[in-house]
Amino acid sequence: MSLMLRKRFLVNKFILATGNAHKAEEFSKIFDMNILEISAAPEKLEVIEDGLTFHENALKKAEAFYRKYKMPILSDDSGICVQALPHELGIYSARFGGEGLTDKDRAMLLLEKLEDQKDRSAYFVCVLCFYIDENNIYFFEGRMDGEVSKAYVGEQGFGYDPVFKPLAHDSDKTIAELAQWKDDNSHRAKACKQAEIFFRERNCQSEKDKL
Repeated sequence: MSLMLRKRFLVNKFILATGNAHKAEEFSKIFDMNILEISAAPEKLEVIEDGLTFHENALKKAEAFYRKYKMPILSDDSGICVQALPHELGIYSARFGGEGLTDKDRAMLLLEKLEDQKDRSAYFVCVLCFYIDENNIYFFEGRMDGEVSKAYVGEQGFGYDPVFKPLAHDSDKTIAELAQWKDDNSHRAKACKQAEIFFRERNCQSEKDKL
């Protein structure tokens, strides 16, 4: 798209409410920069994520960053939900096993806990919160179904990616072996696509209103 044509449309600019470089990289790959422009927050804020749902935690982060920067904020909360461990992961995924564990430690702990389990079904959830101001807050949710693998495999992902096999991919590979596929089909990608459609239509309506 030419610079002249791009200027005709409103580019929605948001600060990303996270200090996680991996998440910032994923968002930059997924979003059409002509619709949504996402930049990393200048500094990380410590936010107590004591909500009972992904939506509540995403909102808490967005509100905290908005109070700090007084600019539109994009936050997300995500995690893995495991059928056999209904109360141990989910919104607690990043804290699974307690403090001091690495991502790989947590993934290996999950494999250990499921060692004798027949039901290994699981799914990833991502909830995005676009906090424009106190009166304009939008949520989008994406989900990726699959199962926990029996081994830690793959080097391209992070978090629980090396122990998660997606149902939608016709192979026995983990997400950590499917980096390109993940960009278009992950829980985060699905939520982002919903958001992009919404803001594209919102931009079009704004242009119509100006005519």
